[in-house]
Amino acid sequence: MSIPRQTRQIREIREIRHEPVARTDTLSLAPGASIDAHRHDDHQILYAGRGTLAITTDAGTWVAPGTRAIWVPAGTIHEHRAHGHLDLHTVGLPATDNPLGLDEPTVLSVSPLLRELLLAYTRPPLADTPERRRLRAVLLDQLRSSPQRPVHLPTPRDPRLVAVCALLAEDPADGRSLAALGAAVGAGERTLSRLFRAELGLTFPQWRTQLRLYHALLLLSSELPVTTVAHRCGWSSPSAFIDAFRRAFGHTPGAHRTLG
Repeated sequence: MSIPRQTRQIREIREIRHEPVARTDTLSLAPGASIDAHRHDDHQILYAGRGTLAITTDAGTWVAPGTRAIWVPAGTIHEHRAHGHLDLHTVGLPATDNPLGLDEPTVLSVSPLLRELLLAYTRPPLADTPERRRLRAVLLDQLRSSPQRPVHLPTPRDPRLVAVCALLAEDPADGRSLAALGAAVGAGERTLSRLFRAELGLTFPQWRTQLRLYHALLLLSSELPVTTVAHRCGWSSPSAFIDAFRRAFGHTPGAHRTLG
């Protein structure tokens, strides 16, 4: 499913499920499983202890492997999708408790210590005890120092930009230039270049790299060989893919599978 289609589906839903409390919990989702669009009155931290998690809102899609967590502000309408077998760890925080001061979904770096804190805090028993309150305080301290690491595909609005993004979402390995893609959808290169910057805040090459990294994360979750992932996502060679992946995530695609 392409990114534009996912976000259109959220806009077309007439009734959004309202779950006032964002629970602190752990749940398992099968590959490809999803949680329909909903919103909470609380903030929520979402972490994939295993597998890769994608969150979609009207503003776009955020993706988080095991070295990332996603901050979802209170009131944000969002849906979840599992890529690979997903162990989803969720931490709910009251709307008045925003340690990062963030008002939009954000991908955060997860250090080894923060990972262990997230796993421990979401394991049963979940009773409010002095030990859990101390654990929560340390977890929030670690969150405050977590760098933001965006793996985010913003949603285009202009129909010409939507058409170009849809072509590449269907085939990330499509190597056509922006001029050639524009010709295919009836738009000029300069117009499209301006739209990428104005609507998505990225140049066309930056957006295409984000798209390819997004798809690479999802394909790696399905346990395809690294060489196959590199080819399907449009890198000229496995070594070029490995270099781009390491720059974005701090480790190689091969090491990625051992981190969840």
